[in-house]
Amino acid sequence: MEKRVYEVWKGRNKFVLGGRLIFGPDARSLLVTLLLIIVPVIIFCVFVARHLRHSFSPYNAGYAILVVAIVFTIYVLILLFLTSARDPGIIPRNSHPPEEFRYDSSVSTEVGGRQTPGLQFPRTKEVMVNGVNVRVKYCDTCMLYRPPRCSHCSICSNCVERFDHHCPWVGQCIGLRNYRYFFMFVSSATLLCIYVFSMSALYIKILMDDHHGTVWKAMKESPPSVILMAYCFILLWFVGGLTGFHSYLIATNQTTYENFRYRADNRINVYNRGCPSNFLEVFCTKIKPSKNNFRAFVQEEVPRHTLPSTQEAEVEDRGGDPRSKVEDDLEIGEDLKKISQRRNIEEIDEDIRSRGSNGPPHTTLEVDFVLGSDRQAPTIRSDTRHSSWGRRSGSWEIAPDVLANSTVTESRSYITPKEARQ
Repeated sequence: MEKRVYEVWKGRNKFVLGGRLIFGPDARSLLVTLLLIIVPVIIFCVFVARHLRHSFSPYNAGYAILVVAIVFTIYVLILLFLTSARDPGIIPRNSHPPEEFRYDSSVSTEVGGRQTPGLQFPRTKEVMVNGVNVRVKYCDTCMLYRPPRCSHCSICSNCVERFDHHCPWVGQCIGLRNYRYFFMFVSSATLLCIYVFSMSALYIKILMDDHHGTVWKAMKESPPSVILMAYCFILLWFVGGLTGFHSYLIATNQTTYENFRYRADNRINVYNRGCPSNFLEVFCTKIKPSKNNFRAFVQEEVPRHTLPSTQEAEVEDRGGDPRSKVEDDLEIGEDLKKISQRRNIEEIDEDIRSRGSNGPPHTTLEVDFVLGSDRQAPTIRSDTRHSSWGRRSGSWEIAPDVLANSTVTESRSYITPKEARQ
């Protein structure tokens, strides 16, 4: 049976409802967040808001306190759901390294008992953003060049566009497609804390007026109100601090990752377009559709020619049935190095016999020389540039919707196969 994309997904995400909902690997922490929101609100509705229903005589306005608490809580939970249950902006990973790389004969690796030339490809590239060169890196896990502001989340094992951070409280990465909902969730939770704290303090004040007592006597009358006030006060430092911090990040068009990593480098923020434009970018732009269709069926890949396996090399070395082998390599200057099909041993023997009939006999050393020289491959150059962004094989090119009107230049930082494995 054909499998869907979410069933063979290489990241650490968890899928629900047949791939319709996507969570992070720490989605269980979402239950803790739900309890931290729902339980205090239930206590507030039962022990505080219920007693305030008749405290405001005109038109029973006290019922509004209860209704607002319930509706506001539902709104916060919806924002939490939109933050944690959707694709944060995951870039589909490639199943193969970039097709364009550098063919370096000086670096060789042993494959199947035979020395083969090593491969190198640029570790970084430079992209022009608002007239400033921005360096983008190659991701060894996803086998792609990350677009600007993209980073690899080590928890989810995905490259996320406009990566902000991985939030354990929502069990999801915060990126391009859910940052707006994350900020609205944090700011709404802050307002909910302020509301519950204020109404609990109001109830303490009403108890003081009704019993003509002190604050301590009123607090003894309603211990849940005191607990809620203390809880909201502590929680307010957390969610309120996050709201203020992310308000600053939005105003300056930064992400949490950029702020902590580049703050000491004194780098120029090339994305800052002014405070009003930065807020409009976050809250008033259309959210891009997901680059992943998790419910789509997995398409079969076209088989690629690879280096000969160890078993085939052993069969050939033992004198078994010879097979023709094709080795495809690509050079960094768009040069396609194809190793031509090797002759088998019978053809070499026939060549030696034919030459032996017209000339002097050949020695064993000459036969080995023929075998060795026959393994050298001619070079075929191709000027065609292949772009495979959005396909299963890698490419130099970065998605045009991510890098509109930007130029890409190659850097000279290379990585060897040993460094890639590390």
